[in-house]
Amino acid sequence: MTVSPADYAPDVKSYEEFVGPPTDPEDERIEVGVVIVGGGPAGLSCAIRLTQLLESDSQLAESLGEVPVALVEKGKTTGSHLLSGAMMEPSAMRKLFPDVDESEWPTYGPVDKDTVYFMTKRRAIPLQPTPPPFRNHGNHVISVAQLGRWLGEKAEEAGVYVLPETAAAKLLVEDGVVRGVRTGDKGRDREGDPLGNFEPGSDLIGRATVLAEGTQGHLAGAAIGYFDMASEDPPQWELGVKEVWEVEKPLDRVIHTLGWPLRFGAKYREFGGSFVYPMGEDKISMGLVAGLDYRDATFSVHDVLQEFKTHPLIRRVLAGGKRVAWGAKTIPSGGYWAMPEQLSAPGLCIAGDSASMVNIPKLKGVHLAMHAGMFAAEAIFEALKKGDTTDLSGYDERVHDSVIEKDTHRSRNMRQPFAKGFLLGGAVANAMEISGGRFPGGRWHTHDDAQVGVFIGNRDKSYPKPDGKYTFDKLSSVFATGNATRDDAPNHIRIEKDVPLELALMWQNMCPAQVYEVPEDALEAARENGEIDGSKKVELQITPSNCVQCGAITAKGGRLTPPEGGHGPNYQQT
Repeated sequence: MTVSPADYAPDVKSYEEFVGPPTDPEDERIEVGVVIVGGGPAGLSCAIRLTQLLESDSQLAESLGEVPVALVEKGKTTGSHLLSGAMMEPSAMRKLFPDVDESEWPTYGPVDKDTVYFMTKRRAIPLQPTPPPFRNHGNHVISVAQLGRWLGEKAEEAGVYVLPETAAAKLLVEDGVVRGVRTGDKGRDREGDPLGNFEPGSDLIGRATVLAEGTQGHLAGAAIGYFDMASEDPPQWELGVKEVWEVEKPLDRVIHTLGWPLRFGAKYREFGGSFVYPMGEDKISMGLVAGLDYRDATFSVHDVLQEFKTHPLIRRVLAGGKRVAWGAKTIPSGGYWAMPEQLSAPGLCIAGDSASMVNIPKLKGVHLAMHAGMFAAEAIFEALKKGDTTDLSGYDERVHDSVIEKDTHRSRNMRQPFAKGFLLGGAVANAMEISGGRFPGGRWHTHDDAQVGVFIGNRDKSYPKPDGKYTFDKLSSVFATGNATRDDAPNHIRIEKDVPLELALMWQNMCPAQVYEVPEDALEAARENGEIDGSKKVELQITPSNCVQCGAITAKGGRLTPPEGGHGPNYQQT
């Protein structure tokens, strides 16, 4: 009988532990107009759009106090925790900045040429014509970390009060209405005791709150449970690992690949693909994305990306180059059916990746997040003018009558068939694409990644040995993120440590940052007659300070909570 991560889930009840009433005395609470959590595309677009709207109503803006809009960001700055491919559809930028010429956007320009390859170990076969989901003519190549910094600057210019290095630890709810968030403590040691520089968190109170925390949103998950907002279908996740390279020859096109190094067999459930994007004349970004419902405990997205770079096509792109950045992040892939049934609750809106607003077949989510943030701002502005922010259903209405609904509904059943293997899944998804999502119709249910059983295979036998030139180990990659987590900080990862070996190995290989490790002596003790007994219990070793907060552990049986504000990666180019 196979074991699944859900069999060993920690006892975490988010809607009980991370939701509660304000605790500071009323005269010590920080009062603002609107609280936004998350300095990514959704949160920053919301903040900027709201300030634009408030400019048209100075009396309303004054009624919100000295700080009409406050944005909480747990990273070093806006953009520090952002990572994506990324290919951005331009509609949201045009709406948010109608007077800014596209040449002034923080992008690497629009795409005019793209190619999709079907890969074998040695060959790259171009697919012609380009499959519709991969046609990117007119879309912009971006670094979402750079976009986040640029949007952050625009937000501050507009009067938004940005609080960087500040974690939102608890959702404040009183009399059934969201009142704001409590920020996390700073300066505690590994046991949770205050250090000399200890700073307690504060209650940040607003008339409305927007949760735009990105993938695996800490408070969004708690709110969805507390207010019973969830769909009957659980969210699903992909894990993407990305590198940025300086290269000698400019890349003249956007490249996507299917096939190798992923395996086709249904028993492996390896769904995903790779990308290589030009970043100007001297850089490229490349990455590999794979579904977290895979089954082989030895599968590692980071190491499969290293293997991908041994392909002749990719080696030619990288020839003479140098890796300058690395990072990892989960991507919500449940799509339309996994989006919350409600996107708002009294005093609350949830936007972007936190609400599974991603079109997985197209690998597009940035513009959907930005549109969602703007819709939240418009609904909140409308409610503020009425003097009552307990009903923000106008946000739901805007989303359901928008490109977000159109994009995600069309692709609503395209991810699920791949649970049956690449070839069958590809055939079904292709039929859906050709028919505009109408055939096969119906509701294809998603599944919980943590409930998929795992086994110990041999995927790790083909991983290349790190050479420090083209292929790299995990620890050197973490160093490249500028990770600033203290070694003596409290452990922000909830996980069972005493688990069967097959599960421990799955976590060890899954994590791109080498947070989880099976002791070598425990591995040897599980060997009998040359075979590994996967059912044997081992005690997992955890190094929380390595964590780049990709969120994979939350998808696969554990629970990531916010670390101290300012900790984690400090992405610059991802």
